[in-house]
Amino acid sequence: MCLKVSASAAVTLLLSPPLPAQLAGARTQSLTDMSLEDLMNLQVTSVSRKEQTLSRTPAAIYVITQEEIRRSGATNIPDLLRMAPGVDIAQIDANAWAISIRGLTDRYANKVLVLIDGRSVYSPVTGGVFWDQQDVPLEDIDRIEIIRGPGGTVWGANAMNGVINIITKSAKATQGAVVSAGGGSQGTAQGFAQYGGKVGDTGAYRVFGNYSNRGNLTASDGRTPAADGWNMMHGGFRSDWDLSPRESLTVQGDLLQTDESQTIDAVFSRALPLEKIFSDAVTVKAGDLMARWKRTLANESEVSLQVYYDRYDRLDQGLRETLNTFDADFEHHLALGARQDVVWGAGYRVTADGHVPGYGKTYDPLARTNSLFSTFVQDEITLADSLWLTIGSKIEHNAYTGFEFEPSVQLLWQPNERHTLWLSLARAVTQTSREQTDLRVDLATFPTHDGGFGVLQLSGDPNAPAQELYDFEVGYRAQLSKRFSLDTSIFMGSYSNLQGAVVGTPFFTMDAGPPHLVLPLFFTNIASAHTLGAEATGTWKVTSRWKINPSFSAIHLDPVQVPGETHSLQEAYNAPQIQARIQSSMNLGKNMEWDISMGHVGRLRDGGDGDVPAYNRLDTRWGWKIGEFTEISLVGQNLLTPLHAEFHNAYEVRRTLVERSAFAKITWKF
Repeated sequence: MCLKVSASAAVTLLLSPPLPAQLAGARTQSLTDMSLEDLMNLQVTSVSRKEQTLSRTPAAIYVITQEEIRRSGATNIPDLLRMAPGVDIAQIDANAWAISIRGLTDRYANKVLVLIDGRSVYSPVTGGVFWDQQDVPLEDIDRIEIIRGPGGTVWGANAMNGVINIITKSAKATQGAVVSAGGGSQGTAQGFAQYGGKVGDTGAYRVFGNYSNRGNLTASDGRTPAADGWNMMHGGFRSDWDLSPRESLTVQGDLLQTDESQTIDAVFSRALPLEKIFSDAVTVKAGDLMARWKRTLANESEVSLQVYYDRYDRLDQGLRETLNTFDADFEHHLALGARQDVVWGAGYRVTADGHVPGYGKTYDPLARTNSLFSTFVQDEITLADSLWLTIGSKIEHNAYTGFEFEPSVQLLWQPNERHTLWLSLARAVTQTSREQTDLRVDLATFPTHDGGFGVLQLSGDPNAPAQELYDFEVGYRAQLSKRFSLDTSIFMGSYSNLQGAVVGTPFFTMDAGPPHLVLPLFFTNIASAHTLGAEATGTWKVTSRWKINPSFSAIHLDPVQVPGETHSLQEAYNAPQIQARIQSSMNLGKNMEWDISMGHVGRLRDGGDGDVPAYNRLDTRWGWKIGEFTEISLVGQNLLTPLHAEFHNAYEVRRTLVERSAFAKITWKF
């Protein structure tokens, strides 16, 4: 559908303050001040669950630093993730996104594991992430580590195509007060307040409150306002304690509430044949509490224990869902002799969900409690002074498919500090979800030739096997000169047991409403696909004040059509084959900054409601630091087009159109 609105100039006044004088020593190093050596030696933890430099990681990993977050102009995590190559970001409406890595994208993309400080926010019910429930104050994020490719050996199921690990700052690094307020087009408004202090000589804490509001976007017809506004309140705390010179404790928690709307096409199963398109209210109440203990032992090995409890209550499409999660995770990092560096651990997770049926959607049974047991080991072996072999596997036992194994082998060669070549072989799985096995939803009604009606009904498969991937990757990372570095990877993947749907035998029923025909569809994990792709990103220090980051990713996904399948691999059409981006960061003197990014996203092939055309996106930010306590910024997003679609209609929500926008924000730190 074509969307047309007047092209208003998009400028955003983003106001963000500099750090006060007493915190100047803790200030994040400027992007343009960091040398390429600094960038290559960033410490990351997501690949092997231990600290290692970026240049020594045998995986395709991209790090979004805190300084890049500050200068991005983004107001939410999905927009931040657009910076990473190989990551597919598509906004469905004002409060819903489809986010995946290396294709096979859907609203609940079940092949990417998302973590916040080690706490999984992946839902075992839908098999994916509710992005409207994920809010981390951007000022408190230390970095986001994004692994492209399997991470199952250390993180387990659902880290099939990658891992997004959001790591927040220690409370010791956020001392003092922060207050910010902002607003802009689309009814956007934000307010944030935080205070950090000390507890004696060994403890530190921060407490915060965050508010945000987004107005309605434009409906698919390009003329009328949609009903997809989003209002959120979020409060939380973090405390960090040095119990001894070798022992530390972190305790943190959150409370979150959202009120939002979406446009859906729903069948009313208790009032058949009623089906209508209408605005549906969505409400969420969520909270979590986590504690993490670490100790360095006498032999310099490290042990840690992390425990968290997470709960959410969500009303969506008339269906009320509650999920309670308890998770305990133990980890031990030690050296075996001079050549072996081992990380191993064990974990236990129990989830208990409950449901009240919605308009046309329910689960059978309505409540279920599942346990997940896991253990892993990974050993990095020094074969020579410049050659390392890493082998390991995760073993899990889940309630649906029993034992699952996720082994990997990685080889890294670093002939000198400027060049790294690595390759990886891995098997990864996606754990079967409640939706795949226990879902029952009436998708649509249709007239029959005898004047009656029928219902298209989708049901889960209780015997659904785990989806699996065999993956091969090779990468090259180099600092080609003092001013330019390059990071590239090539990957090939073979998927099996992917989810499709098959048509069952039609039948008549009187169980719900008047007599009618039921045309059944059944989830079935028998589809397969092959992928081939490449990714590249670079850093060019043009001058001491100007840095450019180009990136490019391409993927070819070849689905294997299964005879008899009618809904095979819809995910295959939900990701662009080509993406490109160039980011420029420039310091205009001591107190002014200018950032600009240009991106291209290829078209999405026909997903049942037509192709989604390719689009180009231009964002820009201007920042001005005033004194020691205040910073002013101006941000414009989607400046090239007044409206564009980024995704197909999802079966649970109708898409709206992303708009050209402007936003203003002011922040004080003291």
